[in-house]
Amino acid sequence: MQATRKLKANMTLATHLDQFVSPIICPTRRKIPGVWMRSGTSKGLFLHERDLPPSTKAWESILLSAMGSVQANSRQVNGIGGATSTTSKVAIVSKSKRPSIDVDYTFVQVAPDQPRIDMTGNCGNIASGVGPFSLDEGLVTVQPGQSNVDIRIFNTNTRQTIVETVHVGPDGRFREDGVYELAGVEGRGSPIKVAFLNPEGSMTESMFPSGFKSETMAVSSLIAGKFSVRASLVDAANPFVLVDASSLPFQQGCPWPNVKDSDVLSVVEEIRRQGAVRFGLAPDMNDAGRVRGTPKIAFLSAVTGDEARADIEVLSFSLGKPHPSLQLTGAVCIAAAMAVHGTVAWELAGGKKTERMHKHGMAVDGQEIAAAIPVGIRHPSGVIETETVLGVDSEGEACVQQVAVFRTARRLFEGNVFY
Repeated sequence: MQATRKLKANMTLATHLDQFVSPIICPTRRKIPGVWMRSGTSKGLFLHERDLPPSTKAWESILLSAMGSVQANSRQVNGIGGATSTTSKVAIVSKSKRPSIDVDYTFVQVAPDQPRIDMTGNCGNIASGVGPFSLDEGLVTVQPGQSNVDIRIFNTNTRQTIVETVHVGPDGRFREDGVYELAGVEGRGSPIKVAFLNPEGSMTESMFPSGFKSETMAVSSLIAGKFSVRASLVDAANPFVLVDASSLPFQQGCPWPNVKDSDVLSVVEEIRRQGAVRFGLAPDMNDAGRVRGTPKIAFLSAVTGDEARADIEVLSFSLGKPHPSLQLTGAVCIAAAMAVHGTVAWELAGGKKTERMHKHGMAVDGQEIAAAIPVGIRHPSGVIETETVLGVDSEGEACVQQVAVFRTARRLFEGNVFY
């Protein structure tokens, strides 16, 4: 009798569970080979383009599922994403068919809190892992005994070229070990030199698309009312709204606003959206809110305290939240702006001081005539050093020829990711 009751209970439970199982039409679980890497101060999924559908429109459902953003759960529990904008990124890499280019790289920002991807801009931190990934995956080969290699990378998002100098181990793969310390990352590693060539106009075809090196930008806010901020709208590596922090409406004697205050973050987003309209990237504020990845926004301030290591201080934001360190493209953009007379970055870095020494290098017709001196940009996790070279052509026109930064990267695991 007891055995009969137990059998009936199990049958009832099985019947109950069957209610939650869909009819078998086709397998729903698929897999794709991938590598998870810590790249600069970000982490992301690195994929071969050959393993994805030919149409980029078909990538969205795959990446949202793999990262755990299908249900708009900000924790990304049902995927491999890390629940922050800096740990929910994807790099898609392929061997390039372009002349003088080794690999093509497409960056995808996967929103951790909504089912949306953004491919409008580049991520410099993730880009710094493309060279090591390409070397380890056999997309780039080296000669026996070669200790380092320059890998030329074409970023499809911004149509710009990056040259990465990476160290090579005895086995011909990326040498991870080293003594370089990267602010915002524990431990040490092999330095990767990431040089952005001709970074001006990554999305707008102009370094100053509004026509001004600095301007007073009017903002209408639902929370703070009408106010104005001093800003430079700079497009170098990525478009950034660079705001003089002292002009912010919630300045209360502190270098930075209270970024834990939701009202403050709402105002930051309103400034960013107004900047998007001024950039020409959106026709109005509502449309600007549909693309959160670009333009990006950062607050700048003159250095306080240890001026020996830093030339400027910055607080940047990513997808509506304060960035724990600084986007690599942000460092490139700020460094480029610091080298150009009249920008907010140039002024806050002491550009008006007559005794200030120019730290940027100089090149004429592609030939370097003066080497760059490292410039320090202090962010919440430390200081990032950049090297900027201004170029002058035969007609005397000046432009930002190159901005270089140093990163480290580490391969964390490899295998198949299911979606």
